[in-house]
Amino acid sequence: MNLPQRLPASRLLGVIVVVLLAMTAVAISSTVIALDVLGSSRSRSVDQVEPAARRANDLNRALLNQETGVRGYTLTGQDDFLTPYLEGQTAEAEAVTSVRDLVGDVNGRLGRIEDLAGQWRSEYAEQAITAIKLSGPVAGVAGNIERGKVLFDQLRAEVNGLQSDIGGLGRQARADLDRAAGVVMWLVIGMGVLLVAVIGGLSLLLHRLLIAPLANLARHTRQVASGDFEHEIDADGPSETVQLGEDVNAMRRRIVQELATLDAAKSELQRSNSELEQFAYVASHDLQEPLRKVASFCQLLQRRYGGQLDERADQYIGFAVDGAKRMQVLINDLLAFSRVGRMTREQTVIDLNDLVRQVVDSYSDRIEETGAQLDIAELPSVRGEASLLSAVFQNLISNALKFKGTEAPVISVGVEQDGGMWKFTVRDNGIGIESEYADRIFVIFQRLHPKDAYPGTGIGLAMCRKIVEFHGGTIWLKTDVDSGTCFEFTLPVVPELVAQAAEEVHV
Repeated sequence: MNLPQRLPASRLLGVIVVVLLAMTAVAISSTVIALDVLGSSRSRSVDQVEPAARRANDLNRALLNQETGVRGYTLTGQDDFLTPYLEGQTAEAEAVTSVRDLVGDVNGRLGRIEDLAGQWRSEYAEQAITAIKLSGPVAGVAGNIERGKVLFDQLRAEVNGLQSDIGGLGRQARADLDRAAGVVMWLVIGMGVLLVAVIGGLSLLLHRLLIAPLANLARHTRQVASGDFEHEIDADGPSETVQLGEDVNAMRRRIVQELATLDAAKSELQRSNSELEQFAYVASHDLQEPLRKVASFCQLLQRRYGGQLDERADQYIGFAVDGAKRMQVLINDLLAFSRVGRMTREQTVIDLNDLVRQVVDSYSDRIEETGAQLDIAELPSVRGEASLLSAVFQNLISNALKFKGTEAPVISVGVEQDGGMWKFTVRDNGIGIESEYADRIFVIFQRLHPKDAYPGTGIGLAMCRKIVEFHGGTIWLKTDVDSGTCFEFTLPVVPELVAQAAEEVHV
């Protein structure tokens, strides 16, 4: 089977189809021929032999009518008895013609019947009729009666023989009909057996040539897909299956190479993360301590010698104090940004209503100072880290308070369920953000205003995106707003809470 298994599946199927078509053509042709023979046998039996037998009986009655008419006329001399004789001759001629047309001159009997009937009429019947018309009944025919009886007995013997021969033709026709019907029956049975055999053989062949190789390839592929990338795939069967196996093998080798590259990259990434963690440690300890000293001594100089030196010296000291403070804020923000997703705690179900309420309370002074109005909808509970999600709302609400317009800030927080996600909206009536900066604002250190115009390090929105994505959501700036700024972000729905809420509503 190795040679045909390497043939293309399309060629194998083509060969199978050609063989099936040839077998079907032979079976149909044989059946058509048998049915034609069956039809011919039935037609001969029903349309020829049986009508011929009936016409032979008509012929016998026509001859008997003639004999009866002549006998009655010879006894009585009445002309009424000649009517059956004359009508019998017409019926005889029609019956002979019909039998000849249907089955031919069977063994020459029709010819002999016509000759004997003519001889009987000429040598007996016509002479008797003429003699009676001339000399009266009985007297003129006594000598010919015996001759007429002999001729008519011979005629009846031929008619009986004709009927017997036609009966033989009928039996032969019925035998032919039965034989043809038997052939058709055996052909139908044979076609049924052949069909079952072909279907069974075709099933076995397809299983051997197509299904089994594909199942074998699928088994090898599943073993590779389960993680055994070193497993070699050995495919057999048609050339398409073999080629598919080779392609999967090539893909497996490519995956092995990519995994080797990824392992190297992973090692490098782990080394970089280790260095980043070391940097974070240094930044949080080694850099913070001297920076606090610089800031403390600069503030001490500012308090002790402020106003004692010239104006430029006071300005320089102010610059130093401001720079030290901003450096502290920047380092703290960088540390917080680097910890997101790296230093994780156990995620719990958080009531965002309490969380946002705490955020708003922390900005109560700023809210009172700006006269801000907050409209916060009923918020759901989600699963996550409270400190991180709190940072998201802190950044968005503080930005709304920071980048306010000429009017008092109006801040709204809304939510709606979108499939398996909660979609939150934080909107304000501030100065807004141009749509061209919709992606740039989420990049770390990207500021749209000079640092002396608005305070901040440019890390807040980048941290929001990192936190939201860490919790399985997405954040974006909605650009199709008339005025102000509108941020939207998603967080996953907690299925058990939704089911519990549905049960409570049902109750």
